Amino acid sequence: MAEIIYSEEIRSNKTDLLFVVLALITYALSAWKLSVVGFKFVPGFFLFLGLLFTFYIFNFRVLKISITDQALHLKFGIIPWKTDLSNIQEITLDDAPMIIKYGGAGVHFAFVKGEYRAFYNFLEYPRVLIRFKKKQGLVKALVFTSRQPDQILEFIQEKHP
Repeated sequence: MAEIIYSEEIRSNKTDLLFVVLALITYALSAWKLSVVGFKFVPGFFLFLGLLFTFYIFNFRVLKISITDQALHLKFGIIPWKTDLSNIQEITLDDAPMIIKYGGAGVHFAFVKGEYRAFYNFLEYPRVLIRFKKKQGLVKALVFTSRQPDQILEFIQEKHP
C-alpha cells in the first residue's frame, strides 16, 4: 500500500444546515400535500426529496482527501474518486463561473467551458481544478474543495511538472 503524503478532512456546518433545511421543507410540503390530496404523486415526490436530503445530511458530512506518491483519493461518504497522478494534465484553482461554483454541494457533475467536470465540494471553501490527460469515464476534469489548495497544487506540480 502506498504511503499517504497528504491528508485532509473537511466538514461544513453551512452545508449541513442547508441540507437539514431542505429536508425539513420537503417533509413539511409532503405532509401538507398528503393531508390535502392523500397519497398521490406530489406528496410522494416531496417525501422522496426529503429522504434524498436526509441521505445528503449523512453522506456529505465529511470530505476526505488523501494523496500518495501514486494517486489522489477523494471520499464523500460512500462515494469515492481515485485519480492516478500520472493522469493529471493540469492543476490549478477552480475557474468555474459563480453559478456553477455556488450551485451545489456534495458530489455533482456539470459541463463547464466545454468540458464535463465532477465536483466534490462544499460551498464555502476554495476549490482545486484538475484536468486529466485521459478522461475518466465521461469526466475530463475534477474539482474538489480544500482548505489548503496551495499545498495540494504545490505537491502535485512537484510530483508531475
